[in-house]
Amino acid sequence: MTDANLLLAVSGMLFALGLVGVVVRRNLLVMLMFLELMLNGVLLSLAVFTQLLGAEAGAVLMFLVFVVAAAEIAIAVPIVLLLVRAGHTLDPGSYAGLKG
Repeated sequence: MTDANLLLAVSGMLFALGLVGVVVRRNLLVMLMFLELMLNGVLLSLAVFTQLLGAEAGAVLMFLVFVVAAAEIAIAVPIVLLLVRAGHTLDPGSYAGLKG
C-alpha cells in the first residue's frame, strides 16, 4: 500500500467517523466538532490528490474548504450559544417548538 493510499484511507476513516458522530450525537457542540472532523477528512484527501496530480486548482479548493471551516466555526458557535441561552439545552430536538 502506497503512502497516498494510506492517507486516502485515513481521510475516509476521518470522514466516516465524523459522519457517524453527527448522526449519533445529540449535543450541538459535539456535532459541530464532528462536522469539523469531516471537513478535515476532506482537506486531507484534497491534499493527497493535489500532491498526486500536481494541480494548483486543488490547492485553491483546499483553501476554500479551509475558509468555509473557519467561517462555520466563527458563525455556528455563537448561534449555538444563543440557542443554549434561549432554550437552556444543547439537544437539537428540543428546538423544534422554540418561539423567539
